[in-house]
Amino acid sequence: MEIKQITDRKNAPMDLLLLADPNRQMVEKYLVDGHCYGANERGSLVGVYVLIKKSSTKAEIANIAVHPDRQNEGIGRKLIEHAIAEAKSLGFELIEVGTGNSSIGQLALYQKCGFHMQSIIKDFFTNHYDEKIEENGIICRDMIRLSKQLT
Repeated sequence: MEIKQITDRKNAPMDLLLLADPNRQMVEKYLVDGHCYGANERGSLVGVYVLIKKSSTKAEIANIAVHPDRQNEGIGRKLIEHAIAEAKSLGFELIEVGTGNSSIGQLALYQKCGFHMQSIIKDFFTNHYDEKIEENGIICRDMIRLSKQLT
């Protein structure tokens, strides 16, 4: 698998990005602010993430998604590891990620990759998204913020 930057924002894989964040306006905003990376395997895009600068010392994985047919194969972990390495190479000291309270698999994966829970933003998804989000039989209401020290 090869992970490389997608430099043309017009060719950003919106179908994948919208899997992780169904708010098109938010996705388009952080595509302008960040760098999009795609994971290709045998000529097929299997995953994507967007890394944004939050401050001079802090980066954030603003979006990360794996094609539904390719989930649970370790691609998400490889994308996270690539994002961590990329953030380190850019001189960041901390990397953050936010996910929904209903995203049980993602919460486990981030912690397996060394992220620690930092905070909860109550009612983030119910306040910022028009449509109800439900995963694993759980209504997605709150954002769980996680971070990992890079230095």
